[in-house]
Amino acid sequence: MDDVSLRVEPGDHTAIVGSSGCGKSTLLRMVAGLEAPSSGQVLLGGEVVSDTQRIVLPPHRRGIAMVFQDLALWPNLSVLENVLLGLGGAECSKAERAVRAADTLALCGIPDLADRKPGTLSGGQQQRVALARSLAVRPAFLFLDEPFAGLDPVIKAKLLREIAALAGEHAFTIVLVTHDPFEATELCTIGVLLEGGRATERGKLVDLFRKSSAEILCSFRQRLGGWAGALT
Repeated sequence: MDDVSLRVEPGDHTAIVGSSGCGKSTLLRMVAGLEAPSSGQVLLGGEVVSDTQRIVLPPHRRGIAMVFQDLALWPNLSVLENVLLGLGGAECSKAERAVRAADTLALCGIPDLADRKPGTLSGGQQQRVALARSLAVRPAFLFLDEPFAGLDPVIKAKLLREIAALAGEHAFTIVLVTHDPFEATELCTIGVLLEGGRATERGKLVDLFRKSSAEILCSFRQRLGGWAGALT
C-alpha cells in the first residue's frame, strides 16, 4: 500500500477493484486488523485501531467480519461447529452462542446442514457456511475478499441477491474485493480503484463504470455491455 486514504461510511456498500497484486486484499486485511500498516493509521468511528506497525484494537473487537477467497472453513469441524468457532470472541454465554449459531444457519437457509462437514458440501453450500460464520458475530461491516470466484453463475446470482437483502435487513455495510463487474453492481453503490497500492479513483460505481478511462474499468464496461440495469 502507498499512502492510501479511504473512507467508508455506514451503508455505503463499496467495491474495491484493481488489477491482481495492486493491494486490494492487503487493504482489507489491514482494516480488519489482520495486518499492521508499516506507516499511517486505521480509524474506525474516529478511533485509532491500528497505528504504525502496531495493532491497537484486536480484530474480534472491530465489528468486522471477513469472508476469504478460500473460505477458511475447518474441514474437521461440522457446519455448526465452524459457526460456533467464529463466535469464540463474542461476549455472550455458551448457550447464547449456540442459539445465535442456529439462528444464523436458518437465516442463511442451511439449518439442515448443521451436522455436515464442509468437505461433503457443494461450493454454494460452503459459501453459505462461510457467510453464516461471519454474520453470526453481528458485524457492522462485512468484508468479502473475492469469495465467489469459481461459483456457478446461477448459484452466484442467487447468493448475491440474498446477501444484498441481508445487508438491508440487518444494517451491515459491505466492502467487496472483486474482479467481476456483475458482483460489484449487484452488491455495491460506491467504487474504489486501486492502482499500484494507491486509491486513484473513488465515486459512485455507475459513474466510474461509465466515465473512467482506467483499463480495468473500461474492461468492466465492455463486459457489462448492453446490460442497462447495471449502469443506471
